[in-house]
Amino acid sequence: MPVLIKNASLLKGPDLLFVERGVIQISDNGIITGVGTDREFSPMERESSIFDAEGLLLLPGLINAHTHVGDSIAKDFTSDPDLSSTVDPIVGIKRKILSRTDPNLLEAFMRNTAISMLKGGIVAFADFREGGLDGVKLLRKAVSGLKIKPLVLGRIEKYFEPSYPHSASGLDTKGSPIDSAVLAQEVFDVLDVSDGLGISGTNENTDQSLIEYSKAVRNYGNTSTLKTKRLLAIHAAESEETTALSIRKSGLTEVERAIKFLQPDFVVHMTQATDKDITAIAINKIGVVICPRSNGLIGCGVPRIADMMNNGCVVGLGTDNVMLNSPDIFKEMDYIWKVSRAKGTQQISARDILKMATVNGAEILHLNSGCIQPGRSADMMFIDKRHLDLYPIHDPYSAIVQRVGQSSIMGVMINGEFVTANL
Repeated sequence: MPVLIKNASLLKGPDLLFVERGVIQISDNGIITGVGTDREFSPMERESSIFDAEGLLLLPGLINAHTHVGDSIAKDFTSDPDLSSTVDPIVGIKRKILSRTDPNLLEAFMRNTAISMLKGGIVAFADFREGGLDGVKLLRKAVSGLKIKPLVLGRIEKYFEPSYPHSASGLDTKGSPIDSAVLAQEVFDVLDVSDGLGISGTNENTDQSLIEYSKAVRNYGNTSTLKTKRLLAIHAAESEETTALSIRKSGLTEVERAIKFLQPDFVVHMTQATDKDITAIAINKIGVVICPRSNGLIGCGVPRIADMMNNGCVVGLGTDNVMLNSPDIFKEMDYIWKVSRAKGTQQISARDILKMATVNGAEILHLNSGCIQPGRSADMMFIDKRHLDLYPIHDPYSAIVQRVGQSSIMGVMINGEFVTANL
């Protein structure tokens, strides 16, 4: 049955326009068919189930555009994390932990993380899933039965850089060349069960392997229906160390190599991106997903968000590794809000920050979500306007960015259905 939500304060459309008192009409298949006030359209009251949202603020469900939920098993495993020793895909602690963890235990902890995200208003997440074909299948199994929308970006657990110097440990990890036809087949096997590829980085891959990844994804999309087209993403420019290594090895930054050989749909981090990197990302219409709390914790710096936005980049928001961070987008928004103002020259509005976590994330991940407007999935959260931490609300955007938390969320809706009551 269609649902009619009445008497709601809400953030409407891709610009998140605040409406003091509005109505939302939702079809029986979970799609928003009307948004506005009683004067703007005539909702079908007699044919609808009516929900009175008096005292509630409705905003789009949050999009966590970059996670690594596989390391939920290793929360705060190291008290003094750094990029190389913690999450390096070849020699990091994380790789060792994942390889030694019982899959059943790993599945249970990934499911816990997905439930935590749902309770925190996150309706969809994009995960860089390690473990090859089996790793993708394990995450699918972990979230089975939950209404949250996972985009699982798999990878094959092989690296093709003949010599990968790792300055922090002094190791020189050797890889072995692989026939491009074999690489393509293994990638196609992952693409059959995933939503695309989440490549660790350019430094641990040769130019040819990046080209093969790109060809596999594009060829998969060209031979399939629109429904099954896959995303291609990669970490880039996260730290000074990885940036220097790329230039030393190839004469190009990580971003330059990613654009030249991989042509990704989006890149993750960009903490150490140069002016030239940012311009190139904007020109090539490549999305950017930033993870500021994670970058701050491991000492990588603060991404130049305002510069990216001023250059026309579409910037989304992710929480990154669960071993480093809670998967809490509200904490991520609050961190950006505070840090950007502390830097002075990098101030960003609260509304723009909220767009990163909703509208922009949906655009980058090609989701029919992210804002409250006709034609979008009814993916929303319901905030108690009279919650002790919020009341009175004078500015809804700053209130959401720096004051909303799980305790003020009264409900989460995905595809027109309330999903958090029994979690």
